Amino acid sequence: QVQLVESGGGLVQPGGSLKLSCQASGFIFNNYIMRWYRQPPGKERELVASISTTGHRADYADSAKGRFTISRDNSKKMMYLQMNSLKPEGTALYICNAEYVAHDDRHWGQGTKLTVSS
Repeated sequence: QVQLVESGGGLVQPGGSLKLSCQASGFIFNNYIMRWYRQPPGKERELVASISTTGHRADYADSAKGRFTISRDNSKKMMYLQMNSLKPEGTALYICNAEYVAHDDRHWGQGTKLTVSS
């Protein structure tokens, strides 16, 4: 069955770094645009970063530009989010998303929790 499983969340001090991972299974990973979303406590879900099917193009929310790097490894069906210079407002549930635009098909993970606090 289709699965997106996030990992790597935890407690990090402000200014620290962390790398999130998303393992995909059950679908043709190479066909899907991949995205990281986050949902802060009590707030709406927001897009953090997206990466094209080949990995050649990445786009970031203004809050992530210059600090976060999204990447993917199609051979492993993995997506990553390297986060540096973390801020307390980065505290959120980070959720993996896959979209196959041509087939209007989307999948979501359950999320991994990140807390940025001293």
